[in-house]
Amino acid sequence: MNRPAAPAATPLQPLLARLVEGLRGDAPSPLYLRLAAGLRGLIEAGELRGGEAMPSERELVRATRLSRVTVRKATDALCREGIVARRHGAGSFVTRQIDQPLSVLVGFSEDMKRRGATVSSRILQKLVCSPDPSDLLKLGLSPSDLVFRLARVRLSDGEPLAIENAIVPADAIVPENMGESLYEALRASGHMPVRALQRLRAAVANAQEAQLLGVPLGSPVLHIERRAFLANGRPIEVTTSSYRGDRYDFIAELTLEP
Repeated sequence: MNRPAAPAATPLQPLLARLVEGLRGDAPSPLYLRLAAGLRGLIEAGELRGGEAMPSERELVRATRLSRVTVRKATDALCREGIVARRHGAGSFVTRQIDQPLSVLVGFSEDMKRRGATVSSRILQKLVCSPDPSDLLKLGLSPSDLVFRLARVRLSDGEPLAIENAIVPADAIVPENMGESLYEALRASGHMPVRALQRLRAAVANAQEAQLLGVPLGSPVLHIERRAFLANGRPIEVTTSSYRGDRYDFIAELTLEP
């Protein structure tokens, strides 16, 4: 009687085999940390790429013969590092970290399009109104001037990445003609900024930010304030944003001072 053929090897099996090999030995560190280190190594080597599903708990338990609790603790450790993210009902995925250079003035829409992503927004506020006292100072306005306020959650391929609160002088834009990109609307009206100053500050997500970004309360976020200027030096935009810290790395190139 012929025996049934063995199931064909899946692309995941060689990765799990290397993972198991790395767990052998009597290292002093706890097993869950060794498993987390092995998974981290596969991610850093590009064997598990950004956006790809992680091996399921069941697959890791079967391959490593570790307990489900140990496997879950290893995944929890990677989630705390921001390397892995859980999606409700879909499992765990390698995060797709976004490297954002600080030396280039580019809007969210244009940046995501360059990366081949689909941009969308969830509008929280969109109106023309009187400026606050801080707006008067930052935009160089008079109390009789009006401003255009735009608050929205910015999404890439349906995933919320940032909350933006933008303020521009009302005479610099036609709100009815604005699509996804604020900078495109400013360019169309002849008010495209040419330079900007940005201030970054590390923070943790409050209740509102956590809800809008779909992250746990207390997750790392980057608070960014950008002031943009026209070629003649006129301030044209003030935007305060909250970016997900698990998805963004901001990169600056430094040179040695003569």
